[in-house]
Amino acid sequence: MRTIVLSALCAMAVIANANAAVKEEPVTYKDGDTTLKGFVVYDDANTAKRPGLVMVHEWWGITPHMHNQAKLFVQQGYTVIIADMYGDAKTADNPKDAGALSGGVMKDPAAMVSRFKAAQAVLAKQASVNPQKIGAVGYCFGGAVVLNMARTGDDLVAVTGFHASLGLNTPAPAPGAVKAKILILNGADDPFVKREQYDTLKKDLDAAKTHYKIIEYPGAVHAFTNPEATALGEKFNLPLKYDAKVNEQAEGEAAKFFAANLK
Repeated sequence: MRTIVLSALCAMAVIANANAAVKEEPVTYKDGDTTLKGFVVYDDANTAKRPGLVMVHEWWGITPHMHNQAKLFVQQGYTVIIADMYGDAKTADNPKDAGALSGGVMKDPAAMVSRFKAAQAVLAKQASVNPQKIGAVGYCFGGAVVLNMARTGDDLVAVTGFHASLGLNTPAPAPGAVKAKILILNGADDPFVKREQYDTLKKDLDAAKTHYKIIEYPGAVHAFTNPEATALGEKFNLPLKYDAKVNEQAEGEAAKFFAANLK
């Protein structure tokens, strides 16, 4: 019995130490006169410099889902900044407000770029980050943001969009202008992303001689990574649905992609 108890206590200690290694710190920074409130998430048990990821949230803002995704990437060996694209960490609990917040950013490409770069600059200064190896990951609205940032020629190494919106508000890139390698992980049955948007994106990226890959998962719709998506879809009569199997597959693809290009 004593052996069993000691083993259980040791196991609990290991789990506690593993959890304690992941730290999440709020960070306030500025983009001009706009106050932004994000989070830096990192493993304090790792003293080596490591790649960094700028994470851009869904149209709801910085939700528990974003915090969970950031911790997942930290466990894979990255330091993450959850960027605040709305200012003052605004969030929305309904589609009307979410659309207004995300639309306000997408209608002002200059603000989108400067707010992203403000978060990127904070991340690059973190003691745990190798500033030469910074990528970006975005979800839904955030997917559109990181794809647009790659199109601008931003100094990102690798970019992934999960169920990414393909609203392009930046000019088509010139040949060789896109520095980042790109991975898009979308639901094949996502009604929010139109086929002509894929066509335009591919045309632009091909012309720019960009290294990119698009994976569409049959049967998956919008927000398939978010465990709260199904309930939100039912509440607001929207085509949102969590898909655990597709989520696992997509996260595996992203893990391989970032490991190959950032580590």
